[in-house]
Amino acid sequence: MTTRFGLSSLPMALTGAIGLLGGITGTAYYVSLRVSPPPRQSYLDRYTFTPWELGVPYERVEFLSSDGLRLVGWWLPRPETDAVIVGSHGHSGRKDELLGIGSYCWRAGYNVLLFDYRGRGESDPWPQTLVSREVEDLLAALAYVRQRIPTASMGVVGYSMGAAVGILATARDQSVKALVADSSFTTGDDVVAHGIEQVLRIPARPLVRLADMIVARRHGYRFSQARPIDVIGHIAPRPVFLIHGTDDTIVPVSHVRQLYAAAREPRMVWEVPGAEHCGGYFVDRITYSRRVVEFFDQYLRSVEA
Repeated sequence: MTTRFGLSSLPMALTGAIGLLGGITGTAYYVSLRVSPPPRQSYLDRYTFTPWELGVPYERVEFLSSDGLRLVGWWLPRPETDAVIVGSHGHSGRKDELLGIGSYCWRAGYNVLLFDYRGRGESDPWPQTLVSREVEDLLAALAYVRQRIPTASMGVVGYSMGAAVGILATARDQSVKALVADSSFTTGDDVVAHGIEQVLRIPARPLVRLADMIVARRHGYRFSQARPIDVIGHIAPRPVFLIHGTDDTIVPVSHVRQLYAAAREPRMVWEVPGAEHCGGYFVDRITYSRRVVEFFDQYLRSVEA
């Protein structure tokens, strides 16, 4: 009786195992699409607010990535100074999303460069990556600034993925003299795993590994290799200002505490009470903008002087 039950249940068990494997693979593929979606640009990427709506003069600029893609940005000029702030937007963002902090920095007397990462906004189409090709794009933006102002004293302000990109690029490029990183994650693995657990309510690590393999197969990079926490200590003695909302459900506030612990002096951290992901600016725009500019004033103006 036991043998008959085992034999008759074998096809059912095999079917179940295949179905489970297919479900896991399908879910991992879905995760890989969220991490690296295909380009979906439309006319709406051009129909945005610009610095003009804020009464700020600007120049539309273009420069090339290291692999030859056209990256599009806005240059907000301050000819009287060599100090420059470069904005770094988030994973699915665009340059216009940084107009608030960007225009404030310009009014405070800084040149400002806001640009679209590849596959976003007006820049050339490309599958979005999670802190891979974007690091090279930010390095290309920094090179554009140095070409335009050889004596530039540069700072970077980044948000979410753009903050993680800022950490990785600043660790590589000594020309960045000060970094503001708002809502960065510690590692690509950790942030993807948290997203899976929040949405699917299932153990995430096996799916993360499989999704990482799928992304590597499709796009030639691994998001598991994005590890800002490993390099943030290399930025010193240049200063880092870390900002994070205490109620962040996308990148938990524990990430900024780990990043701060891994950073070296001079370092600052501001946990914004009640703020969601990248929400510190919106909780109190005036205080947020003042604190960011005061940080840059302290470390960029002294260099410029």
